[in-house]
Amino acid sequence: MAIERTFSMIKPDATKRNLTGAITKVFEENGLRVVASKRVWMSQKQAETFYAVHKERPFFGELVEFMCSAPTVVQVLEGENAIAKNREVMGATNPAEAAEGTIRKMFAESIGENSVHGSDAAETAAEEIAFWFGGNEIVG
Repeated sequence: MAIERTFSMIKPDATKRNLTGAITKVFEENGLRVVASKRVWMSQKQAETFYAVHKERPFFGELVEFMCSAPTVVQVLEGENAIAKNREVMGATNPAEAAEGTIRKMFAESIGENSVHGSDAAETAAEEIAFWFGGNEIVG
């Protein structure tokens, strides 16, 4: 198994409810180590750029508005097969379909307000990490 890094974000619905520590604890209990973390309040431009892949989707405007509504916590997680592990720990996008013990099952309020985001592939992880972090901000 390979040690990887992946990007993780604790979304506004979770930070508003003061769940940052509880969510981070779930990652850590599942073998993922936080090697970078910061709390940011996304600007509209940052949200539009970060979610540009969804620009043509009907929910884009609502997504951008939501992501700018409160702070987020952006993180770099490290561990064995971190990308797949992070996605497993987050659970299905729809909390009603998420497995017991996953972050979305425990904390998400809806499909749209699903508490966390995580990279889906190595290339995406590299891009998302570089979007939010400079090299000296990641301490392994």
